[in-house]
Amino acid sequence: MIASFLRERLSWIMLVAFLHLFISFVAFIDASIPLVSVLYILFLSFCFFLVFLFFRYKKETEFYRQLKEREDDLDLSTLPKPDSPFEELVAESLRSQSEHLKQDSQLHMQLLDKEKDDLLAWIHEVKTPLTAMKLMIDRMEDEKKRASLTYEWLRIHLLLDQQLHQKRIPFIEKDLYMEEIDLEELIFTEIKTLQSWCIQKGIGFDLQLAVREVLTDAKWLSFILRQLLTNSVKYSRDSEIEISSFLSEGQTVLQVKDDGRGIARRDLPRIFDKGFTSTTDHQDHASTGMGLYLARKAADTLHIHIDVASTHGLGTTFTLTFPKKNEFVRVMSK
Repeated sequence: MIASFLRERLSWIMLVAFLHLFISFVAFIDASIPLVSVLYILFLSFCFFLVFLFFRYKKETEFYRQLKEREDDLDLSTLPKPDSPFEELVAESLRSQSEHLKQDSQLHMQLLDKEKDDLLAWIHEVKTPLTAMKLMIDRMEDEKKRASLTYEWLRIHLLLDQQLHQKRIPFIEKDLYMEEIDLEELIFTEIKTLQSWCIQKGIGFDLQLAVREVLTDAKWLSFILRQLLTNSVKYSRDSEIEISSFLSEGQTVLQVKDDGRGIARRDLPRIFDKGFTSTTDHQDHASTGMGLYLARKAADTLHIHIDVASTHGLGTTFTLTFPKKNEFVRVMSK
């Protein structure tokens, strides 16, 4: 702050220095002016000038120091009180800009809310013909065509479901209902949804649930499992997906293991990033890069730690570690 103040007042300092040098020069060339007395006066003048600079520094930089330490938000109550006309101009400009930004922010939020509501309404509207389409597909006699159309129907259904939950994620805290849920029942429901796809790809499931119940939100845990299972089925063929649960250090752990194509080591740190697909199979258009990102977002809200271990070409294991019940209740009650 001192360097900034000196740069700001450099012209004043240069003017005072020039005047002192000029007076000294005049006293030096004019024999009628006592040089020693003039130098003594200039020395006293310079000392007074230093004292003046010190007090002006304290006074003039206080407003800007508080402005620099102030948090970058639109809360005008934290704006320091101006103490000069120029400081008042700065404060008034900040007030005006803050009000303008608040109005813009409110307008954009209204537009985003409208866009979200319109999209949610559209998704619900699309679900009606999609349900009718599923009934018509189920009545088809040609099994080969029925299986093919069911697979394409399922892809659309899962994409719509993903989009629906993507819009709900920012408001997930308002949609939570914590209860003891039956893991086996929840997993069977998700497997049944993917049944036609699994039959087409020759995929089976091996369930080994040592722990059957867990305290969490059923709807959002279903969504997380749906993303993991969809990911496993998508990249596997003619194999089994193992789903197991067990206790580890007092915490329930749920694992989803497949023997699919796996994930390259360099991709592992990025698979939960929004929009990331793959560097190894970059031309694969089947992946949207949103499923695992949304699963991580939902898991974080539920205080579930989600982890992944994989070897490229050998398979992938996703691990969900649930919080301890007492710890979860303590966090949720804050």
